[in-house]
Amino acid sequence: MPMRHSSERIKGKNYRAFGDGRPLFQHMLDLLVSTEGVDKVVIDTDSEVIFDICRRDYPQVVLIERPLHLRDGSTPMNNVLLHDINQVDSEFYLQTHSTNPLMTKDTLKRAVDTFLAKYPINDSLFSVTRMQTRLWDELARAINHNPSILLRTQDLPPVYNENSCIYIFEKRTLVERQNRIGYRPIMFEMDPFEAQDIDEEINFQVAEAIFHAQSARIVE
Repeated sequence: MPMRHSSERIKGKNYRAFGDGRPLFQHMLDLLVSTEGVDKVVIDTDSEVIFDICRRDYPQVVLIERPLHLRDGSTPMNNVLLHDINQVDSEFYLQTHSTNPLMTKDTLKRAVDTFLAKYPINDSLFSVTRMQTRLWDELARAINHNPSILLRTQDLPPVYNENSCIYIFEKRTLVERQNRIGYRPIMFEMDPFEAQDIDEEINFQVAEAIFHAQSARIVE
């Protein structure tokens, strides 16, 4: 799980209190360390705040200090992952983000089980969210529908958003392709409520509202 100390759009996002008061990253970290099929949890970060919490509360987690040349916000994630797989060797890797705090253990385990059941026919997996809405490009050209035939949105052929929640891949695939998505990937569909990704302040507030609503239902 990669995390930068600084966040351009939400200050201190990764360690900001979320939902029940835990830092945002701990929601995903607690999920990872308790999910069957995840053998080792690795955090790549340049944050002393995150280092301190993990050293104190998660001694089983492997910590990688991100080198200076990979700390810029514009650094491609594949470059970070290529560095990390040379620090921690494995046949398969699962990468997720601290910014997906609503994901459930069941979903994460299903993704692992799905990948292992279909490997080696499929060499990677990435999570997606189904979309059935009318999409247009910047030149006002229809992408996924015929404007002359006004189908109901629920009747449109679905398209899928790569939601950045889960990636599973072989070491070999990442090295050969320089990409975590392989030659024959599985698109793993997720519930849109679980797939909330916190990138901007509005995402944080929406995800937190969903968290509190779900917690209230559990209490009832």
